[in-house]
Amino acid sequence: MSSCKYTSTLVDTKPKLSAATGVPYEDPTHYRCLVGVLQYLTFTRPDITYVFQQVCLFMHAPRIEHINALKRIIWYIQGTLDYDLHLYPSSMSTLVSYTDADWGGCPDTRWSTSGYYMFLFNNLISWSSKRQSTLSRSSAEAEYRGVANVVLESCWLSNLLLELHCPIQKATLVYCDNISAIYLSGNPVQHQRTKHIEMDIHFVREKVARGQVRVCHVPSRYQIADIFTKGLPSVLFEDFRNSLSVRRRPL
Repeated sequence: MSSCKYTSTLVDTKPKLSAATGVPYEDPTHYRCLVGVLQYLTFTRPDITYVFQQVCLFMHAPRIEHINALKRIIWYIQGTLDYDLHLYPSSMSTLVSYTDADWGGCPDTRWSTSGYYMFLFNNLISWSSKRQSTLSRSSAEAEYRGVANVVLESCWLSNLLLELHCPIQKATLVYCDNISAIYLSGNPVQHQRTKHIEMDIHFVREKVARGQVRVCHVPSRYQIADIFTKGLPSVLFEDFRNSLSVRRRPL
């Protein structure tokens, strides 16, 4: 596919791929091999993380629409071969993260997809797009699970930096666009409506109470973590990609 066409986005905005529709692909081994090769590219190209996570869900029984989605990744890469993740010299001051969840987005299980990314000053150092392992009964619960995931990651990174003698002096900032999830992170009262959430999720409140984490609101228009949870229009996708410091390499 060295001479394949170019597409400006990785995935369109239509509903997500399903495991139950379409014609089975005749060569599942070929599908799995191509997915395995692309896995290494996600280490330096966070912009393909979401769609890569999507095609990985169908390794057991790929279908024609799945291989077409996989080929679209190749089309996108063909047009962005000169793009890389850029890192810049900076003084380490704080960890800043954005988290989002696509509530009930999976058409087969209605599980949600969580995505986050984390900056150490101006450098992207951690990102993830992953389908949640349980069903969320509300968007607030799905978003809160996403907040819990990024807080767990921030704790690990803070401990790592401490061992490297570069301690983080300020609280980690976690930006979320769901008001209810933000309220739950700082409210010490256990309400009836939240009792169905697992107890280990509530460690976020402890981190907030200790001043190690601050959960803040960000308008949906500026929720860059959307790039890890859903398909976006080309203009918005390119804007968010640039915000992740995925840019053309200098001449």
